[in-house]
Amino acid sequence: MSLRMPQIRFNDSDQLAALCKAGGDALRLNVLRALSSDSFGVLELAQIFAIGQSGISHHLKVLAQAGLVATRREGNTIFYRRTLPQNDSLGGALHAALLEEIDGLALPEEVQARISTVHAQRSAASEDFFARMAGSFQARQDLIAGLPQYRDSVVALLEALNFDAHATALEVGPGDGSFLPELAGRFARVTALDNSLAMLELAKAHCERQTLGNVELKLADALHDDCPPADCVVLNMVLHHLAAPGEALKQLARLVRAGGSLLITELCSHNQGWAREACGDLWLGFEQDDLARWAAAAGLAPGESIYIGLKNGFQIQARAFTRPAADDRLTHR
Repeated sequence: MSLRMPQIRFNDSDQLAALCKAGGDALRLNVLRALSSDSFGVLELAQIFAIGQSGISHHLKVLAQAGLVATRREGNTIFYRRTLPQNDSLGGALHAALLEEIDGLALPEEVQARISTVHAQRSAASEDFFARMAGSFQARQDLIAGLPQYRDSVVALLEALNFDAHATALEVGPGDGSFLPELAGRFARVTALDNSLAMLELAKAHCERQTLGNVELKLADALHDDCPPADCVVLNMVLHHLAAPGEALKQLARLVRAGGSLLITELCSHNQGWAREACGDLWLGFEQDDLARWAAAAGLAPGESIYIGLKNGFQIQARAFTRPAADDRLTHR
């Protein structure tokens, strides 16, 4: 007669083993590096790493089981992003150390090139939408969140920041220019940047009707072109149209003068996939922690936040992030 030995369970050890297993593959480490300031869908990651969809899905499953990545569904697409290490939990210190080491590595040039291709594909889709839909953009935007629904909240944040009479403002992606009068009345000089000529023409017409003499409109890409820094940089419902929002925040933060602020109005994360086609949205809002994490990586400190619930079920987050007064790390002067 044989005796069956009782199975010994090592729950804590199993958890650590899963983390070690996930980090024990070069491809998975490179996937984590690529997700440092962006999120990608399965097909995008398969394109970036030149691997079949089933292969990349296997690696993502291993990373997810180890708690290194989290998923988020947007319409029919599932996007993967890195999770934040919890230093007070089992494996948290190992998780943090792993990400710190990974972020010190450079991705292979061919991988960086494919990431740029994915970003270019996203940007092209967004720019095509605005070129085609400029005339009806505001009506489409009003389906989700029109400016009147969050204008007062952004103004309240502006007032709380107490900019002096000589301060300057920069609005990136001003849409039809509806918020420019609020900035023109509070700042000595205002610059509005847009990479869509059609949208810039709408903003120009609005400025002319309002006789805003201290507003300069420029056709430019705030992420890549040479742009002047400002005391206050404003993005109203812009970030969800950008191909790589985490990386975009790093670039935009450099346009904020030392002691100045970045004001972001954005949708909270939602599952209304129709917004992609109706409004040209690349992202279905953002988690509050995502914005905070990206801002921190860009050297910005969190400030006041206001959250607005809308009758149609959407929620808006108005956030202020500040560059420390002693921080003069600007690339544009």
